[in-house]
Amino acid sequence: MSIPHFPLMVPDTRETGQFEVVAPYDLSPIATVGTADSTAVATALDTAHALFRNRDAWLSPARRIEILDRAATIMAERAEHLAVEAAREGGKPLLDSRVEVARAIDGVKICIETLRTDGGEEIPMGVNAASQNRLAFTHREPIGIVVAVSAFNHPLNLIVHQVGPAIATGCPVIVKPAHDTPLSCMRFVQILREAGLPDEWCQAMAIEDLDVATQLITDERVGFFSFIGSAKVGWMLRSKLAAGTRCALEHGGPAPVIVAADADIKQTAAILAKGGFYHAGQVCVSVQRIFAHASIAENLAHAIAAVGESMKVGDPTQEDTDIGPFIRPKELQRVHEWVLEAISGGAQCLSGGEPVSDTCYPATTLLHPASDSKVSTLEIFGPVVAVTEYTDIDNAIETANSLPFAFQAAVYTRDLDLAMKVYRRLDASAVMINDFTAFRVDWMPFAGLRQSGMGVGGIPHTMRDMQIEKLMVIKSDEL
Repeated sequence: MSIPHFPLMVPDTRETGQFEVVAPYDLSPIATVGTADSTAVATALDTAHALFRNRDAWLSPARRIEILDRAATIMAERAEHLAVEAAREGGKPLLDSRVEVARAIDGVKICIETLRTDGGEEIPMGVNAASQNRLAFTHREPIGIVVAVSAFNHPLNLIVHQVGPAIATGCPVIVKPAHDTPLSCMRFVQILREAGLPDEWCQAMAIEDLDVATQLITDERVGFFSFIGSAKVGWMLRSKLAAGTRCALEHGGPAPVIVAADADIKQTAAILAKGGFYHAGQVCVSVQRIFAHASIAENLAHAIAAVGESMKVGDPTQEDTDIGPFIRPKELQRVHEWVLEAISGGAQCLSGGEPVSDTCYPATTLLHPASDSKVSTLEIFGPVVAVTEYTDIDNAIETANSLPFAFQAAVYTRDLDLAMKVYRRLDASAVMINDFTAFRVDWMPFAGLRQSGMGVGGIPHTMRDMQIEKLMVIKSDEL
């Protein structure tokens, strides 16, 4: 049976190569994708730059809303197809992929709502001698060309978070999806075009050559660079940006959770297991480091292990699968090596700990890993949680804050004052009270701190990043 081909989505450009996309579960080929060379990148940048410089051809806000509204309708009509195909290419179980598609549709609608309601502001004038007889206000305009580089783990919703705001704010956008999961991106861009977006306003390209990708990102005409992926790559690319290019980087980190002695063990275990094992742990704010009071640590760890053992590991396109495959077999091998290192260093493995296949790994719960082990100090990006006991909560907070990463964190307690204490003292951009670290809705701020990222994500916040506020000052004797 032949597999579909997804061509390069750059107008008037011929692809010079292609690669095969495989399903991470069984490594079977599911599509081929055309690749861009240096010439294609140059053409895409020239096209986007010409669009941005021609202000008379900018899409009006009303036209952008019309396109996005139609795109959301098309996505809703194809929701099941989008979910199944996202599960196939990315490995996220079908039930969770359906949630991702629903979020992506809602994300497009959030772009519309923000565009309708988020405007400039009036600047006070007439308040001193220098500002007399003046009226001042700001108006939002697109920042310029947006270049978006995305990650594999949410292949549709991440693209919506990067491309949707660019279209909503009137920025020409060039998007490079993750090499492992380009198909959901290509489908979304095609839907935008079906909805009426001229091809030149959103160009999508797969790039295999690092030098070619760097050419795209570092061009001096790029107004805003949006990156979701590893810290190593993100910070490297930021260092190469042209002067004046603004950026947002979203990385990740080993999210900390502090569980007080009064927490409900059964309820807490169920929530933490979901937050740690969801999408095989391949989430930037996945539950990883759990600091539990010594009086409950062992019981909590065993309860999490029991929940993990009940989770079915396997084919992500099946309705009853809880944990799908790793995106690549080498990632499974890396995670297994980290687990074995923790065990050899004294950690107890209460569940999992052995590969199910070359591509799947079970929910794994470790108790008392060494403080200097990889599972205690680095983002594991796998279905592994590590439980460590504490007796002094201040020491637990200090340990949680000791790494060069800070993103979302959590605390479990019935004591409001204790919750507030932990909230104030944890180094994090968000602290969840009695919820897992991976909680997110798409309009809230989402920000990695320290080495975990730069800037603030979340659709309304991204839209503000992709705009400038241009000030107008009117002088009149009648004012």
